[in-house]
Amino acid sequence: MRLLLVEDDITLQQQLYRQLTELNYSVDVADNGEIALFQGLEHNYDAAVIDLGLPKIDGSTVIKKLREQHRVYPILILTARDSWQNKVEGLDAGADDYLTKPFHVEELIARLNALIRRSAGQASTVISNGPFSLNTATAEVMVNQQPVSLSAHEFKIFKYMMLHIGEVTSKTTLTEHIYDQDFDLDSNVIEVFIRRLRKKLDADNKLNFIETLRGQGYRLVRFE
Repeated sequence: MRLLLVEDDITLQQQLYRQLTELNYSVDVADNGEIALFQGLEHNYDAAVIDLGLPKIDGSTVIKKLREQHRVYPILILTARDSWQNKVEGLDAGADDYLTKPFHVEELIARLNALIRRSAGQASTVISNGPFSLNTATAEVMVNQQPVSLSAHEFKIFKYMMLHIGEVTSKTTLTEHIYDQDFDLDSNVIEVFIRRLRKKLDADNKLNFIETLRGQGYRLVRFE
């Protein structure tokens, strides 16, 4: 999952960056509203975390402009302002949820996971599809109720596909959602990860759960 993290307190920003990347999120950072708006319009994130008190352009304005340009990914606002008016202002601008500083990182991560699941139409922390299940809270992957160990990037790809079952996803889209903005989008590394997923999750090649659509990308088959 690829996140936009917008926080002008560099100490907090770097703390959150480290903890989120340790949990296999790909994270782009910004420390002012101007950069945040550019990045938010340039990339299709899975979610954004935006502080309201930003230099150059305040967080509420950034969110409003993103929504005006039809960026629909979930947005969680951070605020040191504890008045209900400030929270309402951020939500009215188009944010989906908020946290008041100081906060526990565990709560931020839980709220982010919930927002991403809801945006994909998934209410539960466990996403199931036939013999496959993926727990977004614990990062556990099961096939026929047996645990399977995936690498960080394999997990990111499988999680994205489980959140978009039945949809055709291009290699470029998968690359954008598992790597940061500096990665070479022309890389064929996605083919390697797809091949590994097929081998680990369907060793006997009986399920054929990932379809390749030539010139379009990949599709995770929906099982009844």
